[in-house]
Amino acid sequence: MAASRLPFPLTLTGDGILLREWRSEDLDDLVRMLDEPEIARWTPMPSPFDVEAGIAYLKRCYQNRVTGQRIQLAITADGGRPLGEVLLFGVDLGLKEAELGYLVDVRERRRGLASGALSLLSAYAQSSLHLSRLLLRIDPRNVSSTAVARRCGYRLTGEPPILQEGPHGSSRLDTWELVEHQSGRRSDRLKNVAARRYGRRT
Repeated sequence: MAASRLPFPLTLTGDGILLREWRSEDLDDLVRMLDEPEIARWTPMPSPFDVEAGIAYLKRCYQNRVTGQRIQLAITADGGRPLGEVLLFGVDLGLKEAELGYLVDVRERRRGLASGALSLLSAYAQSSLHLSRLLLRIDPRNVSSTAVARRCGYRLTGEPPILQEGPHGSSRLDTWELVEHQSGRRSDRLKNVAARRYGRRT
């Protein structure tokens, strides 16, 4: 990535969401957000996630950002308190691919924040970074995350699962790939069918 580092700093906005860089003053919110059983279950975060872990996390985040290794942004409504995180990493410029990930504070779920943030960063990766293959790795038992993936136009690739050992036992990560254009056409067809069957909805 030395010849083409990922941009820093970066802010992305859309659909009532603002993605921004992490700040040192986010520490308390970060610790509270990541010290949560569901996040510990599905991510490689330390558990319990304490202040020391939070300081180390923000330090690694800053180093990865200034060196252009990954994009790691706080999900916010207006640039203020972090409500979650979305990231892009594992960039392969030769294959024009990268992996994405996301998480949302337990108190902020079911608001469309994960799907909004994933859609924003996916669109940026395609239009500005010119990446053509965007991937997610998700344990199929994580039904909330798989629902977000589907909503954003990602589909299972059928590739063999990636087996991974973590603090909460083994996991089996399926690979999902963004198929936005196909998803868009299907979405349009479904909207047209619904309009014919039920009339236009507002």
